[in-house]
Amino acid sequence: MTSLEPLTLRGSLVTLEPLSHSHHDELVDAVRDGELWNLWYTVVPTPEQMKAEIERRLAQQAAGSMLPFVNRRNSDGLVLGMTTYMDIDLELPRLEIGSTWNRASASGTGTNADAKLLLLTHAFEVLGCPAVEFRTHWMNAQSRAAIERLGAKLDGVLRSHRRMADGSLRDTCVYSIIESEWSQVRAGLRHRLARHLANGAPIQAGGIG
Repeated sequence: MTSLEPLTLRGSLVTLEPLSHSHHDELVDAVRDGELWNLWYTVVPTPEQMKAEIERRLAQQAAGSMLPFVNRRNSDGLVLGMTTYMDIDLELPRLEIGSTWNRASASGTGTNADAKLLLLTHAFEVLGCPAVEFRTHWMNAQSRAAIERLGAKLDGVLRSHRRMADGSLRDTCVYSIIESEWSQVRAGLRHRLARHLANGAPIQAGGIG
């Protein structure tokens, strides 16, 4: 595998579509839901920073180190936020799922679980990754709990690893899921999704459009 091209992943609750400049206004609306940029332990763009953030992610895509997505809810077409494949190593292959944020009102609706199912299914079953990584701030208890609910295991903590916008130093928790754990992680995600599918629609493992 020599490159990772933009693609669309469709699930039961959400569709992950390639990020473009045309998403700017919808993403500004999404980030205003909960004003997540005010949480000191997260890196989330303000509405004024959104254009630059889109350009940053697209530049990394052009360099081959990131594949950015917009997370859109299937039921009403509402953009929920952003996520990415990042730190891509195509030779192994291995990647990180990160730089993720979603509007606050979508919390607990199953949409994040569906997005993770789509990304992990593609990484393990299409790209053939032996491992997928997640990273987050030591102080971001909500993010750490969500990663651990997936079934990811803590590989370690990188002390004073990154400087935050306020000048503080971040301790970064590094988690991963390896190929032998994927079947259990997939079963757990499908079980969580089943509780949110009120209409009884069959759960999709993930598709490419």
